[in-house]
Amino acid sequence: MKEQTKLRVIISGGGTGGHIYPAIAVAQAIQKRLNNQVEILFVGASDRMEMEKVPKAGYAIEGLWISGLQRSLSIKNLLFPVKFLSAVSKSLGIINRFKPDLAIGFGGYASGAMMYASSLKGIPSMIHEQNSYAGITNKILKNRVQKIAVAYDNMERFFPAQKIVKTGNPVRQDIVDFGNKRAEGINFFGLNQSKKTVLVIGGSLGARTINQSIEQDLELLRDANINLIWQTGKLFESSKVAHMPHSFSLKVSPFIYEMDLAYAAADIVISRAGALSIAELAIVAKPVILVPSPNVSEDHQTKNAMALVEKDAAVMVKDIDAKMQLVQTAISILSDEKRQQKLGKNIHAMAITHAADRIVDELLALR
Repeated sequence: MKEQTKLRVIISGGGTGGHIYPAIAVAQAIQKRLNNQVEILFVGASDRMEMEKVPKAGYAIEGLWISGLQRSLSIKNLLFPVKFLSAVSKSLGIINRFKPDLAIGFGGYASGAMMYASSLKGIPSMIHEQNSYAGITNKILKNRVQKIAVAYDNMERFFPAQKIVKTGNPVRQDIVDFGNKRAEGINFFGLNQSKKTVLVIGGSLGARTINQSIEQDLELLRDANINLIWQTGKLFESSKVAHMPHSFSLKVSPFIYEMDLAYAAADIVISRAGALSIAELAIVAKPVILVPSPNVSEDHQTKNAMALVEKDAAVMVKDIDAKMQLVQTAISILSDEKRQQKLGKNIHAMAITHAADRIVDELLALR
Protein backbone atom coordinates (compact mmCIF):
# COMPACT_ATOMS: atom_id res chain seq x y z
CA MET A 1 0.00 0.00 0.00
CA LYS A 2 1.40 3.39 -1.01
CA GLU A 3 2.35 5.57 1.97
CA GLN A 4 0.31 8.76 2.27
CA THR A 5 2.32 11.87 1.40
CA LYS A 6 2.56 14.23 4.34
CA LEU A 7 1.57 17.86 3.93
CA ARG A 8 4.50 20.22 4.49
CA VAL A 9 3.86 23.55 6.21
CA ILE A 10 6.22 26.40 7.06
CA ILE A 11 5.20 28.60 10.00
CA SER A 12 7.14 31.82 10.49
CA GLY A 13 7.08 34.58 13.05
CA GLY A 14 8.36 35.47 16.46
CA GLY A 15 10.21 38.03 18.52
CA THR A 16 7.51 38.10 21.21
CA GLY A 17 5.14 35.65 22.86
CA GLY A 18 2.29 37.41 21.08
CA HIS A 19 3.63 36.07 17.77
CA ILE A 20 5.02 32.75 18.99
CA TYR A 21 2.22 31.24 21.07
CA PRO A 22 -0.54 31.69 18.45
CA ALA A 23 1.82 30.11 15.90
CA ILE A 24 2.37 27.10 18.16
CA ALA A 25 -1.39 26.81 18.80
CA VAL A 26 -2.00 26.70 15.04
CA ALA A 27 0.75 24.10 14.56
CA GLN A 28 -0.94 21.90 17.16
CA ALA A 29 -4.34 22.38 15.49
CA ILE A 30 -2.88 21.39 12.10
CA GLN A 31 -1.40 18.22 13.59
CA LYS A 32 -4.69 17.31 15.23
CA ARG A 33 -6.70 18.02 12.06
CA LEU A 34 -4.43 15.95 9.82
CA ASN A 35 -3.83 13.16 12.33
CA ASN A 36 -0.10 13.96 12.27
CA GLN A 37 0.09 13.46 8.49
CA VAL A 38 2.00 16.74 8.30
CA GLU A 39 5.54 18.01 8.59
CA ILE A 40 5.89 21.45 10.17
CA LEU A 41 8.96 23.66 10.10
CA PHE A 42 9.16 26.93 12.02
CA VAL A 43 11.31 29.81 10.84
CA GLY A 44 12.23 32.63 13.24
CA ALA A 45 14.91 35.15 14.12
CA SER A 46 18.10 33.44 15.26
CA ASP A 47 18.54 35.53 18.43
CA ARG A 48 14.95 35.74 19.69
CA MET A 49 12.84 33.76 22.14
CA GLU A 50 11.26 31.52 19.49
CA MET A 51 14.56 29.63 19.22
CA GLU A 52 13.89 28.38 22.77
CA LYS A 53 10.07 28.24 22.95
CA VAL A 54 9.40 26.43 19.66
CA PRO A 55 11.73 23.44 20.29
CA LYS A 56 10.25 23.17 23.81
CA ALA A 57 6.86 22.75 22.14
CA GLY A 58 8.29 19.91 20.06
CA TYR A 59 8.88 21.57 16.67
CA ALA A 60 11.93 22.08 14.48
CA ILE A 61 12.98 25.66 13.83
CA GLU A 62 15.52 27.40 11.62
CA GLY A 63 16.81 30.86 12.49
CA LEU A 64 17.36 33.84 10.20
CA TRP A 65 19.84 36.68 10.73
CA ILE A 66 17.28 39.45 10.94
CA SER A 67 16.21 42.20 13.33
CA GLY A 68 13.84 45.13 13.14
CA LEU A 69 14.47 48.76 12.42
CA GLN A 70 15.28 50.86 15.48
CA ARG A 71 12.78 53.64 16.14
CA SER A 72 15.57 56.01 17.15
CA LEU A 73 18.43 57.00 14.85
CA SER A 74 20.84 54.10 15.04
CA ILE A 75 23.82 52.79 13.12
CA LYS A 76 22.11 49.38 13.36
CA ASN A 77 19.51 50.56 10.84
CA LEU A 78 22.21 50.68 8.16
CA LEU A 79 22.53 46.90 8.48
CA PHE A 80 18.81 46.26 7.93
CA PRO A 81 18.87 45.97 4.10
CA VAL A 82 21.83 43.57 4.32
CA LYS A 83 20.11 41.48 6.99
CA PHE A 84 16.84 41.39 5.06
CA LEU A 85 18.49 40.26 1.82
CA SER A 86 20.46 37.64 3.75
CA ALA A 87 17.27 36.41 5.45
CA VAL A 88 15.37 36.21 2.15
CA SER A 89 18.28 34.31 0.57
CA LYS A 90 18.35 31.80 3.45
CA SER A 91 14.55 31.51 3.30
CA LEU A 92 14.73 30.60 -0.37
CA GLY A 93 17.26 27.90 0.52
CA ILE A 94 14.95 26.57 3.25
CA ILE A 95 12.07 26.42 0.76
CA ASN A 96 14.19 24.57 -1.79
CA ARG A 97 15.14 21.95 0.83
CA PHE A 98 11.85 21.61 2.72
CA LYS A 99 9.52 22.00 -0.29
CA PRO A 100 6.51 23.35 1.62
CA ASP A 101 2.94 23.01 0.33
CA LEU A 102 1.73 25.95 2.43
CA ALA A 103 3.18 28.84 4.42
CA ILE A 104 1.74 31.01 7.17
CA GLY A 105 3.27 34.02 8.91
CA PHE A 106 2.44 35.48 12.32
CA GLY A 107 4.33 38.77 12.21
CA GLY A 108 7.84 39.91 13.04
CA TYR A 109 10.73 40.58 10.67
CA ALA A 110 11.64 36.90 10.27
CA SER A 111 8.09 36.34 9.06
CA GLY A 112 8.53 39.18 6.57
CA ALA A 113 11.59 37.60 4.99
CA MET A 114 10.15 34.08 4.96
CA MET A 115 6.76 35.05 3.57
CA TYR A 116 8.36 37.27 0.91
CA ALA A 117 10.48 34.30 -0.18
CA SER A 118 7.39 32.05 -0.17
CA SER A 119 5.58 34.46 -2.48
CA LEU A 120 8.56 34.50 -4.87
CA LYS A 121 8.34 30.70 -5.02
CA GLY A 122 4.56 30.70 -5.53
CA ILE A 123 3.81 28.89 -2.25
CA PRO A 124 0.13 29.34 -1.22
CA SER A 125 0.41 31.65 1.76
CA MET A 126 -1.49 33.50 4.46
CA ILE A 127 -0.65 35.83 7.33
CA HIS A 128 -2.24 36.38 10.73
CA GLU A 129 -2.51 39.86 12.27
CA GLN A 130 -3.04 39.76 16.05
CA ASN A 131 -3.50 43.48 16.66
CA SER A 132 -6.20 46.03 15.90
CA TYR A 133 -3.53 48.15 14.19
CA ALA A 134 -1.60 46.19 11.58
CA GLY A 135 2.13 45.74 11.98
CA ILE A 136 4.54 46.97 9.33
CA THR A 137 5.57 43.45 8.26
CA ASN A 138 2.02 42.35 7.53
CA LYS A 139 1.17 45.62 5.76
CA ILE A 140 4.11 45.03 3.42
CA LEU A 141 3.02 41.43 2.78
CA LYS A 142 -0.66 42.15 2.15
CA ASN A 143 -0.40 41.98 -1.65
CA ARG A 144 1.84 38.91 -1.67
CA VAL A 145 -0.42 36.46 0.22
CA GLN A 146 -3.75 34.88 -0.61
CA LYS A 147 -5.48 35.19 2.79
CA ILE A 148 -5.18 37.49 5.81
CA ALA A 149 -6.55 36.28 9.16
CA VAL A 150 -7.42 39.05 11.62
CA ALA A 151 -8.72 39.36 15.18
CA TYR A 152 -10.48 42.73 15.01
CA ASP A 153 -13.13 44.44 12.91
CA ASN A 154 -12.42 47.30 10.46
CA MET A 155 -9.12 45.85 9.22
CA GLU A 156 -10.01 46.95 5.67
CA ARG A 157 -8.08 50.08 6.63
CA PHE A 158 -4.90 48.06 6.19
CA PHE A 159 -5.67 45.05 4.00
CA PRO A 160 -7.63 44.20 0.82
CA ALA A 161 -11.18 43.41 2.00
CA GLN A 162 -11.53 40.34 -0.21
CA LYS A 163 -8.55 38.67 1.48
CA ILE A 164 -9.65 39.24 5.08
CA VAL A 165 -11.16 36.55 7.27
CA LYS A 166 -11.89 37.23 10.94
CA THR A 167 -10.59 34.29 12.96
CA GLY A 168 -9.59 35.80 16.30
CA ASN A 169 -6.37 35.08 18.19
CA PRO A 170 -5.59 31.48 19.17
CA VAL A 171 -5.72 30.82 22.93
CA ARG A 172 -4.34 27.85 24.86
CA GLN A 173 -6.93 25.13 25.45
CA ASP A 174 -6.44 25.04 29.24
CA ILE A 175 -7.49 28.69 29.42
CA VAL A 176 -10.53 28.05 27.22
CA ASP A 177 -11.46 25.25 29.64
CA PHE A 178 -10.79 27.23 32.87
CA GLY A 179 -14.46 26.76 33.84
CA ASN A 180 -15.47 26.53 37.49
CA LYS A 181 -12.00 26.41 39.02
CA ARG A 182 -12.28 29.36 41.42
CA ALA A 183 -12.02 27.29 44.60
CA GLU A 184 -9.14 25.28 43.11
CA GLY A 185 -7.36 28.48 42.09
CA ILE A 186 -7.80 30.14 45.49
CA ASN A 187 -6.44 27.03 47.22
CA PHE A 188 -3.57 26.65 44.74
CA PHE A 189 -2.33 30.18 45.38
CA GLY A 190 -2.94 29.97 49.13
CA LEU A 191 -5.50 32.79 49.26
CA ASN A 192 -8.58 33.59 51.36
CA GLN A 193 -11.83 32.19 49.91
CA SER A 194 -13.92 35.00 51.39
CA LYS A 195 -11.95 37.87 49.80
CA LYS A 196 -12.02 39.37 46.31
CA THR A 197 -8.91 38.71 44.22
CA VAL A 198 -6.83 41.05 42.04
CA LEU A 199 -4.61 39.35 39.43
CA VAL A 200 -1.68 41.39 38.08
CA ILE A 201 0.09 40.13 34.95
CA GLY A 202 2.73 41.85 32.85
CA GLY A 203 4.24 39.24 30.55
CA SER A 204 7.26 37.00 31.10
CA LEU A 205 9.59 39.98 31.54
CA GLY A 206 7.12 41.85 33.71
CA ALA A 207 5.89 45.40 33.26
CA ARG A 208 7.99 47.90 35.16
CA THR A 209 5.38 50.62 35.60
CA ILE A 210 2.67 48.16 36.69
CA ASN A 211 5.08 46.54 39.15
CA GLN A 212 6.15 49.89 40.59
CA SER A 213 2.52 50.98 40.93
CA ILE A 214 1.55 47.79 42.79
CA GLU A 215 4.61 47.94 45.08
CA GLN A 216 4.00 51.59 45.89
CA ASP A 217 0.40 50.90 46.96
CA LEU A 218 0.70 47.48 48.60
CA GLU A 219 -0.60 48.95 51.86
CA LEU A 220 -3.70 50.28 50.07
CA LEU A 221 -4.38 46.82 48.64
CA ARG A 222 -3.84 45.23 52.06
CA ASP A 223 -6.20 47.70 53.72
CA ALA A 224 -8.86 47.04 51.04
CA ASN A 225 -9.04 43.46 52.40
CA ILE A 226 -8.36 41.70 49.10
CA ASN A 227 -6.27 38.81 47.76
CA LEU A 228 -3.42 39.67 45.38
CA ILE A 229 -1.85 37.38 42.78
CA TRP A 230 1.11 39.32 41.36
CA GLN A 231 3.19 38.07 38.45
CA THR A 232 6.24 40.33 38.50
CA GLY A 233 8.29 38.92 35.62
CA LYS A 234 11.85 37.77 36.13
CA LEU A 235 13.42 41.25 36.16
CA PHE A 236 11.60 42.66 39.20
CA GLU A 237 11.78 41.88 42.90
CA SER A 238 9.84 43.86 45.49
CA SER A 239 11.62 44.92 48.67
CA LYS A 240 8.29 45.52 50.42
CA VAL A 241 6.71 42.09 50.04
CA ALA A 242 8.70 40.52 52.89
CA HIS A 243 7.44 43.16 55.28
CA MET A 244 3.75 42.63 54.52
CA PRO A 245 1.78 41.04 57.40
CA HIS A 246 0.74 37.39 57.08
CA SER A 247 -2.89 38.49 57.21
CA PHE A 248 -2.44 39.94 53.67
CA SER A 249 -3.31 37.13 51.21
CA LEU A 250 -0.51 37.71 48.75
CA LYS A 251 1.06 35.44 46.12
CA VAL A 252 4.06 36.87 44.27
CA SER A 253 5.78 34.98 41.45
CA PRO A 254 8.12 35.85 38.55
CA PHE A 255 6.03 33.70 36.21
CA ILE A 256 2.68 31.91 36.43
CA TYR A 257 2.43 28.66 34.50
CA GLU A 258 -1.05 27.83 35.83
CA MET A 259 -2.79 30.77 34.16
CA ASP A 260 -6.11 28.91 34.01
CA LEU A 261 -6.16 28.78 37.84
CA ALA A 262 -5.03 32.39 38.13
CA TYR A 263 -7.84 33.59 35.86
CA ALA A 264 -10.35 31.39 37.70
CA ALA A 265 -9.35 32.86 41.07
CA ALA A 266 -9.45 36.48 39.85
CA ASP A 267 -12.30 38.95 40.28
CA ILE A 268 -10.42 41.64 38.37
CA VAL A 269 -7.30 41.55 36.18
CA ILE A 270 -4.63 44.21 35.65
CA SER A 271 -2.68 43.59 32.44
CA ARG A 272 -0.72 45.03 29.57
CA ALA A 273 -2.74 45.24 26.35
CA GLY A 274 -1.01 42.71 24.11
CA ALA A 275 -3.32 41.07 21.60
CA LEU A 276 -2.81 37.57 23.02
CA SER A 277 -3.56 38.74 26.59
CA ILE A 278 -6.75 40.43 25.38
CA ALA A 279 -7.85 37.26 23.57
CA GLU A 280 -7.43 35.31 26.81
CA LEU A 281 -9.17 37.97 28.90
CA ALA A 282 -12.17 38.01 26.57
CA ILE A 283 -12.61 34.26 26.93
CA VAL A 284 -12.34 34.26 30.74
CA ALA A 285 -14.78 37.22 30.90
CA LYS A 286 -13.28 39.04 33.88
CA PRO A 287 -13.28 42.82 34.34
CA VAL A 288 -9.90 44.13 33.28
CA ILE A 289 -7.80 47.25 33.65
CA LEU A 290 -5.42 47.59 30.72
CA VAL A 291 -2.16 49.52 31.03
CA PRO A 292 -0.79 49.68 27.46
CA SER A 293 2.96 49.47 27.11
CA PRO A 294 4.40 52.65 25.58
CA ASN A 295 7.40 50.69 24.29
CA VAL A 296 5.86 48.76 21.39
CA SER A 297 5.96 49.59 17.70
CA GLU A 298 3.26 51.90 16.34
CA ASP A 299 1.67 52.08 19.82
CA HIS A 300 -0.18 48.80 19.14
CA GLN A 301 -1.22 48.26 22.72
CA THR A 302 -3.03 51.58 23.14
CA LYS A 303 -4.98 50.85 19.96
CA ASN A 304 -5.78 47.34 21.23
CA ALA A 305 -7.01 48.77 24.52
CA MET A 306 -9.10 51.48 22.89
CA ALA A 307 -10.90 48.87 20.77
CA LEU A 308 -12.22 47.49 24.08
CA VAL A 309 -12.71 50.79 25.90
CA GLU A 310 -14.93 52.05 23.06
CA LYS A 311 -17.28 49.11 23.74
CA ASP A 312 -17.11 49.54 27.53
CA ALA A 313 -15.36 46.16 27.65
CA ALA A 314 -12.30 47.33 29.63
CA VAL A 315 -10.91 50.24 31.60
CA MET A 316 -7.65 51.82 30.43
CA VAL A 317 -5.06 53.52 32.62
CA LYS A 318 -2.21 55.15 30.69
CA ASP A 319 1.28 54.02 31.64
CA ILE A 320 2.21 57.56 32.61
CA ASP A 321 -0.78 57.74 35.00
CA ALA A 322 -0.44 54.26 36.53
CA LYS A 323 1.34 55.23 39.74
CA MET A 324 -1.38 57.75 40.56
CA GLN A 325 -4.46 55.89 39.34
CA LEU A 326 -3.99 52.13 38.89
CA VAL A 327 -4.56 50.70 42.37
CA GLN A 328 -7.29 53.22 43.22
CA THR A 329 -9.11 52.29 39.99
CA ALA A 330 -8.89 48.58 40.81
CA ILE A 331 -10.24 49.09 44.34
CA SER A 332 -13.06 51.27 42.98
CA ILE A 333 -14.16 48.61 40.46
CA LEU A 334 -13.97 45.87 43.12
CA SER A 335 -16.47 47.81 45.22
CA ASP A 336 -18.98 48.07 42.34
CA GLU A 337 -20.61 44.70 41.52
CA LYS A 338 -22.69 46.10 38.64
CA ARG A 339 -19.59 47.61 37.02
CA GLN A 340 -17.75 44.30 37.31
CA GLN A 341 -20.63 42.40 35.72
CA LYS A 342 -20.97 44.87 32.85
CA LEU A 343 -17.25 44.87 32.04
CA GLY A 344 -17.13 41.06 32.18
CA LYS A 345 -20.19 40.69 29.97
CA ASN A 346 -18.97 43.24 27.39
CA ILE A 347 -15.46 41.80 27.04
CA HIS A 348 -16.87 38.28 26.76
CA ALA A 349 -19.06 39.45 23.86
CA MET A 350 -15.81 40.14 21.96
CA ALA A 351 -14.37 36.65 22.54
CA ILE A 352 -13.70 34.41 19.57
CA THR A 353 -13.30 30.74 20.42
CA HIS A 354 -11.71 28.05 18.24
CA ALA A 355 -9.50 30.66 16.53
CA ALA A 356 -6.74 28.13 15.77
CA ASP A 357 -9.24 25.83 14.03
CA ARG A 358 -10.61 28.73 11.99
CA ILE A 359 -7.10 29.65 10.86
CA VAL A 360 -6.40 26.01 9.91
CA ASP A 361 -9.64 25.94 7.89
CA GLU A 362 -8.48 28.93 5.84
CA LEU A 363 -4.92 27.70 5.46
CA LEU A 364 -5.86 24.21 4.25
CA ALA A 365 -8.39 25.71 1.81
CA LEU A 366 -5.43 27.28 -0.04
CA ARG A 367 -4.10 23.86 -1.14
